[in-house]
Amino acid sequence: MAEPIVLKDTILLFDSYSQDGRRLHESFLRVGCPCSVVVLEEDPFLPEGVMSVYDLFLGYFQEEGRALGKPRFFNEIPVPDHWSIHAGVGETDYGRITYQHEEKGRIHYWESSRKWLVRAVDWFDKKGNVRFRDHYNRYGIVYARTCYNGQGRELGRTWLTAGGQEAIVENAVTGDLIVNDGKLVKFFRHKRDMMLYFLERAGAGLRQVCYNSLGDPFWISGRLDPSAKRDVLFWQDTVKEGIPENMQAILDGRVSRTGKVLLQKRGTHDRLVELGADPARIGKLGYIYDFKKENGHGRNALVCTNSERIEHCEELIRAFPQMHFHIAAVTLMSPKLMALEAYSNVSLYPCVSKPVLDELFLSCDYYFDINHWTEIVSAVYQAFLHKQVIFAFEETIHNREYVADAHVYPVAGFDRMVSDVRNMMENGDALECHLKMQLEDAMAEEGKAYAEVFCDAG
Repeated sequence: MAEPIVLKDTILLFDSYSQDGRRLHESFLRVGCPCSVVVLEEDPFLPEGVMSVYDLFLGYFQEEGRALGKPRFFNEIPVPDHWSIHAGVGETDYGRITYQHEEKGRIHYWESSRKWLVRAVDWFDKKGNVRFRDHYNRYGIVYARTCYNGQGRELGRTWLTAGGQEAIVENAVTGDLIVNDGKLVKFFRHKRDMMLYFLERAGAGLRQVCYNSLGDPFWISGRLDPSAKRDVLFWQDTVKEGIPENMQAILDGRVSRTGKVLLQKRGTHDRLVELGADPARIGKLGYIYDFKKENGHGRNALVCTNSERIEHCEELIRAFPQMHFHIAAVTLMSPKLMALEAYSNVSLYPCVSKPVLDELFLSCDYYFDINHWTEIVSAVYQAFLHKQVIFAFEETIHNREYVADAHVYPVAGFDRMVSDVRNMMENGDALECHLKMQLEDAMAEEGKAYAEVFCDAG
């Protein structure tokens, strides 16, 4: 059995590697605070530097100097001679393995910009029933196998080490788990008990655990060695009606290891204080962002849309003849939108390519989130990373997290939007003031804030 992975002094423990979890991880990395990231969700395609809790026991898939592999391509699945592998075309989103026109297996793909990377392969019996499924990881190795009965009901799953040894067996009927830990055989009734064992085995009890969920990560933190009250809850959600029960236990001092709650959403701190939280036990700490440029005080504005309904678009164009509006879409544009090109201060980009769009984010200093329907290309977040001043209507805003409250207007308040934009175009100090407001409302942090809380203490 693989030796336990050595964890750094600070552990980020997440249910899944969500967008907020990733931004917290990136914030630690940008300020140089060493940490290990452990995800409880079984995810074989986590990015490098992030491990599943199963990796703590199965080990890295790298043994005896063998280099890490890469995701397996569909035609790299081992099959008997004379069997055929078909990638899958047309309406199917899976591949097929056949022999003399009989389907022997079905290939499921990893959702990625790269096509045909294998996530799992189902193998059929002679009656066409799935009897077992091979699960592949990001190194192209079968790390687990699920077995089914003749009616397609799951019987159990086995997890394997990189060397192919049976390490964990789960009975899908009873939920029991058996772990082969060298000469020890451990039995668990619940999966989170097994996860706790893996973390304790890797020495997590001696380290600081930072977690972002009041579910299993909170439960695990409370059952590790309680000798030090170092753990931190990063709350990445809002608080509405009342304080969650487990958070209240932290605030009351009834939790053995967690002594602090750091809040990462706008307005949550004030709401908790209103609900009676002790200000000494809570704090605010946002994210450190990788900004792509500074605002150049130019007069180029960007709109990204998948709809011809752009609120007050033509009125904006006429109100600011000295501003150039760049309107981009990833699809063809309707005749209504194409007609805007009659204005000398408008450029249209139907079916815009990624390189052109990247250049538009770099060259524009304003972004108008005024298109109806869905957002494309995470445009508001990208505008924020490029330090564009972002404006939106209440009726069109797609991602309030990155837009200053003062820059969100009702449609009926269009004249006020025009007045504010004009003020910024004419007064550079006013633009910088509004940009600072945008960063503060988004809780964008400098590295010093993280270093004071974690690195210096570590």
